[in-house]
Amino acid sequence: MPFTLDATTVLDGGLSNQLAAAGHDLSDGLWSARLLRDDPDAILAAHRAYYEAGADIATTASYQASELGFGDEAPELLRLSVRLARQASFQADVDDRRLWVAASVGPYGAVLADGSEYRGRYGLSVRELVDFHWPRLDALASAAPDVLALETIPDIDEAEALLTIIAGSGVPAWLSYSISGSTTRAGQPLTEAFALVRDVPEILAVGINCCDPLDAAAAVPLAAAVTGKPVVVYPNSGEGWDPVAHSWDGRPTFSASAVPGWIADGARLVGGCCQLGPADIAAISRETLASPA
Repeated sequence: MPFTLDATTVLDGGLSNQLAAAGHDLSDGLWSARLLRDDPDAILAAHRAYYEAGADIATTASYQASELGFGDEAPELLRLSVRLARQASFQADVDDRRLWVAASVGPYGAVLADGSEYRGRYGLSVRELVDFHWPRLDALASAAPDVLALETIPDIDEAEALLTIIAGSGVPAWLSYSISGSTTRAGQPLTEAFALVRDVPEILAVGINCCDPLDAAAAVPLAAAVTGKPVVVYPNSGEGWDPVAHSWDGRPTFSASAVPGWIADGARLVGGCCQLGPADIAAISRETLASPA
């Protein structure tokens, strides 16, 4: 059955915080992707926890995986990330919900492990970004996920590169930007950023992720109005990432009580990102059941 957005669908939460809560050290540059090679059972357990908390979609551990980090191992580890999420869907103790797998395609800045995904503007051309992303997308698509998650994209140049690869491929995907207020992290207007996907049929949904939850109130209806497409929204806890200390700090601002408003404004994919765990996804799931699209 092909992936569709006929109703509100619940995404999972932050993979890294779930793995850290289970006692895994994610302090090296490969972050959670390291466990694809070193402890795949840990990733399997994290996916299963989110499915059982109410997520309809598990997002693979491929966000930070690339040839830059894994060398020749990268294609097989990318495909493994999809297989692990699929296996977790078979193992999860859930009702008769249909469970899906989204293959994560994180930004170029993620592989630098220096917080660049929260800045963008890497000094690379669109063509160079296409060359970086193409092997990752090819490997992930070959593993047959239900949908690709082009996520935490900080600027329009990188979005253009990803859309160059996706357009005409027939592979369904969503595109979500990392934002600050009314702009991308690189400072470009969200109206311009969202408009890029308007005529790309492979993009089923557009929106935001890994941003302050308070920014979603304006961004969700804007994405719907600009594109006419369903909206995807999965903010982080509202804390800030310190790339030097490799830690989150500040006060959480996330509340699942915001979910009905997002749904009313056009959100059809709703979940959490960094620092939001299974309990938060369970709360989001309850809100979506009370606020059907």
